[in-house]
Amino acid sequence: MKHIDPTREQFDAFKALPRDTPIMMLNLIRLNETATYPDGETCSGAEAYRRYGEHSGPIFRELGGEIMWRGHQECMLTGPTDKHWDIAFVARYPNAGAFLAMVTNPDYQAIVVHRTVAVDDSRLIRFGVDESGEGFAG
Repeated sequence: MKHIDPTREQFDAFKALPRDTPIMMLNLIRLNETATYPDGETCSGAEAYRRYGEHSGPIFRELGGEIMWRGHQECMLTGPTDKHWDIAFVARYPNAGAFLAMVTNPDYQAIVVHRTVAVDDSRLIRFGVDESGEGFAG
């Protein structure tokens, strides 16, 4: 099963959580080889996702968002070996309200088509921020 956008139930669960605390969003993205726009234009999934980043970046940053980490998958050590992610990053938002403001912004909604045609499969996972510790368990 592929996942590109949240279901209504997932989005409702997100909205039910506190909106005034910082959040980290883990993004795992597998790109389509070819992205096909509604008007028939085609390009690579990587190019379409580049366009998405170019247009969404200013909105993201204006709301206080920042990329905390970005990397690329080298191997799957634990988990299904048939899963590969082309893009992985952690985005920090000053609060969940900022994320909601981004995805409901009309300018953002006008350009999200780039992400929609670029992405073959994805995971977007919200994390709260805990205090750092010396060990794995905190």
